[in-house]
Amino acid sequence: MTEILVTTTDEIPGYEVEVIGVVFGNTVRAKHIGKDIFAGLKSLVGGEIGAYTEMLAEARAEALSRMVAEARRVGADAVVASRFTTAETMPGAAEIVAFGTAVTIRKK
Repeated sequence: MTEILVTTTDEIPGYEVEVIGVVFGNTVRAKHIGKDIFAGLKSLVGGEIGAYTEMLAEARAEALSRMVAEARRVGADAVVASRFTTAETMPGAAEIVAFGTAVTIRKK
């Protein structure tokens, strides 16, 4: 299986790119009641809420993995102009979306 290059830039130095189209990957995550109780207590004293940081990192990784899988499915070598966005889908749950432009690349 070939590696899919993912970059936030619009171009890849030394390569010509041919656009295939936009690809997405997403996941929806909900808060865990135990983590919520701890987060409430932590908010009283301040500081990072490690459980949520970990949850969001895992969600970003899953969304990115799904975007790369979609790029591979459409025959891309790379994804340029990649970005993340998030939205609350319901109280206590958020969607993380990774998106970018799937391209084929060729050395100049």
